[in-house]
Amino acid sequence: MKTKSLLCSAVLMALCIAPVQAKVSQAEAAKLGKELTIMGAETAANADGSIPAYTGGITQAPAGYEPGMHHLDPYANDKVLFTIDKSNVAQYKDQLSPGQIALFDLYPDTFKMNVYPTHRSASYPQYVLDATLENATTAELVDGGNGIKNAKIGVPFPIPANGLEAIWNHTLRFRGVSMKNRRGQAAPTAGGSYTLIKLDEDISFRYSREGMTSEQLERENLLFYFKQVVKSPARLAGTALLVHETMDQQKQPRQAWTYNTGQRRVRRAPNVAFDTPGTVSDGLRTTDDFDMYNGSPVRYNWELKGKKEMYIPYNDYRLHSDKVTYDEILTPGHINSDLVRYEKHRVWVVEATLKDSMRHIYKKRVFYIDEDSWQIAVTDIYDNRDQLYRVAQAHIINYYDVPTLWTTLEVFHDLSSRRYLAMGLDNEDKMYDFNANLPDSNYTPQALRRSGRR
Repeated sequence: MKTKSLLCSAVLMALCIAPVQAKVSQAEAAKLGKELTIMGAETAANADGSIPAYTGGITQAPAGYEPGMHHLDPYANDKVLFTIDKSNVAQYKDQLSPGQIALFDLYPDTFKMNVYPTHRSASYPQYVLDATLENATTAELVDGGNGIKNAKIGVPFPIPANGLEAIWNHTLRFRGVSMKNRRGQAAPTAGGSYTLIKLDEDISFRYSREGMTSEQLERENLLFYFKQVVKSPARLAGTALLVHETMDQQKQPRQAWTYNTGQRRVRRAPNVAFDTPGTVSDGLRTTDDFDMYNGSPVRYNWELKGKKEMYIPYNDYRLHSDKVTYDEILTPGHINSDLVRYEKHRVWVVEATLKDSMRHIYKKRVFYIDEDSWQIAVTDIYDNRDQLYRVAQAHIINYYDVPTLWTTLEVFHDLSSRRYLAMGLDNEDKMYDFNANLPDSNYTPQALRRSGRR
């Protein structure tokens, strides 16, 4: 069954060996919205019905929800179907990743997975779906996959031909248009003590703006703006980062600047990419780990391995709740397993192997990507000795006021140090503003200097 689940179907196998820049035919694209969802997922339920058919996801907010609130759990009445722990993990190994299994081995007495009924909750604005349909027959990779063209707003490759197209789908999945938040991150010690770091983040997704054209995107060569400012603790407050992400990184690599409060200067930061340590991460993630994967794919060979059914964090509204404190979430070794919801979903499996001519502290990464949203759900990470090094899990909810499926928390486990980094803690802070007024002038080096001043 494991081998079967990882093999492509006859059609997918044909696509997997297609040239990198091949387009999907009109006949193939005609499957979208029928046997395939517009995002390219299988519409039908799986064989035993444990993964239901896709019926459009969450289309309205639960009763009692008002904009600005933490998102209420639309599945709060669901009961745990069963629990996977060290005693029975072998029974479910075909639906888990090697990295997930390693967590059971590392924390046999405390790590567990409470499995709930599956809800395919992903939903998107109609203009995003319309653009995805159009992209299916127009989008192309350029510069060996280091950029794209003839795509806009929606997923560029809903029927991916290879691993590069799949990872671009994750990079360009819809996450709203402009968003402002304050989030926390923490890296607990083995004993569980931690320092909470709070960051303000602004993101403007130019690629996703309604009415955007592929011609404008290619002319400006900009996908999104991102600004991050550390607000606490005091010793770090004011440190700031600005990123202009480009559409064709061969034509122009990512543009980045940092502001250092000690020097009171804005400096260009060309090294804010790849395996540079992530901002105030205690060395527990790389820059390209942010958002589970980001940036240029140029250093890896990408292989689309197929699809499998897998238990992944999903609809984690309890972990998102403002009724839960950071102390309750951040327990020794791993986040509190009682707060995490797992469901069975189909995922794309994409393997990235470091090119012989390239350098990175990660030799191989295996991404497990949710079929309904192109959100990376789990990543297994290997070092240069081919040993499992880190495992990351994304805890996903539908922000139904947008609507979009995105993470509420990302957790990176370093297996050798027995530590983890939790990014995106939002329970004790104001909820994200997906309607923030963020003009382009907010994303200049001069604006970064103003934002970084204490």
